[in-house]
Amino acid sequence: MSAIETHAWEPGQAGARPPQAGDRSTPAWPSSCDGEAKPRMGFFTDTSLCIGCKACEVACKEWNQIPESPQGFTGNSYDNTVDLGADTWRHVAFVEQRKPLGADGLAQGIVEAASVESLIDQTGLQTYQDGDGMRWLMASDVCKHCTHAACLEVCPTGALFRTEFGTVVVQEDVCNGCGYCVPACPFGVLNQREGDGRVWKCTLCYDRLKDDKQPACAQACPTNSIQFGELTELREQAGERLEQLSAAGAEHAQLYLADEQDGIGGAGAFFLLLDDPEVYGLPPDPVDATHDLGSTWAAVGVAALGLGAAIAGAVLGGRR
Repeated sequence: MSAIETHAWEPGQAGARPPQAGDRSTPAWPSSCDGEAKPRMGFFTDTSLCIGCKACEVACKEWNQIPESPQGFTGNSYDNTVDLGADTWRHVAFVEQRKPLGADGLAQGIVEAASVESLIDQTGLQTYQDGDGMRWLMASDVCKHCTHAACLEVCPTGALFRTEFGTVVVQEDVCNGCGYCVPACPFGVLNQREGDGRVWKCTLCYDRLKDDKQPACAQACPTNSIQFGELTELREQAGERLEQLSAAGAEHAQLYLADEQDGIGGAGAFFLLLDDPEVYGLPPDPVDATHDLGSTWAAVGVAALGLGAAIAGAVLGGRR
């Protein structure tokens, strides 16, 4: 199926273990899960290690046989895939940032500051990620495989389902192209393939997981920016990495989608960012679009009962 080299993934490497009673990290998945639930697997993407090589994009397309999706250079750095979609399941973002410079910045005086600013305009970035006055923020984005997945909840055909690994997958032979899931996703991940109409997205290489192999993107990543394993262990590793970066002076470093109390209940694919989510084009506070439906309908029911009681009272009172 694929020309990339594959190696069997050893479950022990990710700290895999049988599901434990009461363990929130390995819950029993919905009845759509075929067979016994396994430890929840996911991605931890450490953007501080990303070099923007796009090996993950290539491996993803090659393994999953995804059509090409060139959109040309946008003028925003070296990004030519722009965003996630039906034909782009991995997207490496390139964010160029100009560092604040001046008499109290990197330069010591007004003349030197002007000289440095001029040098930046002429030469641009000096290193792969952090240069004299400019820096690249690179990040490989992917479907988040949300704990509370609105796309799955609004799908009328059951094309979207939760696997035994806790991931969310589209069955292309069941999808009818209704598109309900597209606006439901708070991250804009889902899209319909042109000329096809059906929705396609990252499966976290479900076929490879069933054969005890890593997802293609994680295996292809040369810097270990994309880390794959059991979600609980990945979150522990991410917390330790955040502490390291914070101690090293990365003031804005933060974990994104690692909190089980956020609007989507945490994600199966979470990130360590070096700046605010908005800088990377990510929503700062994503919420499952169906999160409040229960309480909303309950309120509607109470209001309807109250209205009914008021009408009945008015009718009976009028008859007297």
